[in-house]
Amino acid sequence: MIPWLDDDTLDFPPTAKALGPRSEAPGLLAAGGDLRPARLIAAYSRGIFPWYGEGQPILWWSTAPRMVLQTRDFKLSRSLKKTIAAFRRTPGCEIRVDSATEAVLEACASMPREGQSGTWILPEMRQAYLALARQRVVHSVETWVDGELVGGLYGLNLGRMFFGESMFARRSDASKIALAALVCLCRERDIPWIDCQQQTAHLASLGAAPVSRQAFEAHLASHVTQAAPGDWSYHPGLWERLQDTGQPPAQRL
Repeated sequence: MIPWLDDDTLDFPPTAKALGPRSEAPGLLAAGGDLRPARLIAAYSRGIFPWYGEGQPILWWSTAPRMVLQTRDFKLSRSLKKTIAAFRRTPGCEIRVDSATEAVLEACASMPREGQSGTWILPEMRQAYLALARQRVVHSVETWVDGELVGGLYGLNLGRMFFGESMFARRSDASKIALAALVCLCRERDIPWIDCQQQTAHLASLGAAPVSRQAFEAHLASHVTQAAPGDWSYHPGLWERLQDTGQPPAQRL
């Protein structure tokens, strides 16, 4: 039986107690508690995230191995490079950050995760992440064409770590363009890892790879408390960050 969280504290069980890969729910750590900002920040700081469906209690997960996109390893395929080049030179195409976070959350909620029916981004989950957006912890990276939101993603930024949550696309490659923009932002802000949580072939094709629990949590411990330079505004010059062949010395692990 998994532990039930105490509403009065922000304590979580040790992540090593998460259910193992041979269980019916690998990575499940605890249940209960709430989604208040302080608890969510405490959870993500330790590599724990909520994921549950309608009619279920809040379920907390710590998956291992953990899928991570190291920004230096982002795979800019030839086709995506051409797509971004066309996007950059086409009037009316732009990247915005945090201009329509609620709309991004709603769009992501309408698109189930790979291999899952229904949505996990329930109304109370959307409200919790919007509360964190007001604290400048949650950010959305958005792909716009002629004033229309056609793709995007959102996640949490704690120190020099970004925790990706979900993405959506209403046009071909719109979410990939947003992810490429996020990589540019992270390279600019000296954020070397993007947490992707779950292993999927799609994420692997973009350069993400699994890391051990020990490596992931060691990285968190040394990065979530470090201030990242710069802000989250996006300007076209940041696309040049895609030309970076490696990370600056400060980002090397």
